[in-house]
Amino acid sequence: MRTHFHFSPLCAASACFGNEDEGVMIAAASDEFWDNGGACGKMYQVKCLSGTNQGTPFPCQGSDSVVVKIIDHCPSGCRGTIDLSQEAFASIADSNAGVINISFHQYEPYPDIYVSIFLVF
Repeated sequence: MRTHFHFSPLCAASACFGNEDEGVMIAAASDEFWDNGGACGKMYQVKCLSGTNQGTPFPCQGSDSVVVKIIDHCPSGCRGTIDLSQEAFASIADSNAGVINISFHQYEPYPDIYVSIFLVF
């Protein structure tokens, strides 16, 4: 799986949330998992695996992985990829690489857990 970082959400409205600010750890989904907008708002944990070119042979750096929110649909031609925002890409890889091999999976944060404790005397 490959990813690009050219995604620039500040230039136009996103396919999912229009002009709403969804932060900087965001991404666009390819047709592979866009699901006619069903991917909107889903979170994915993305990990850099390796480089795709000799220019930056070891691009993975920074955090082990990054969690991003899908806010847009990739333009045609990004088949099988996630386009990360520049901030998300830079948190896991050297921005000069431009394209990296990744692994990713849907991320579901744990819901708030409330515990009731009863004291019996």
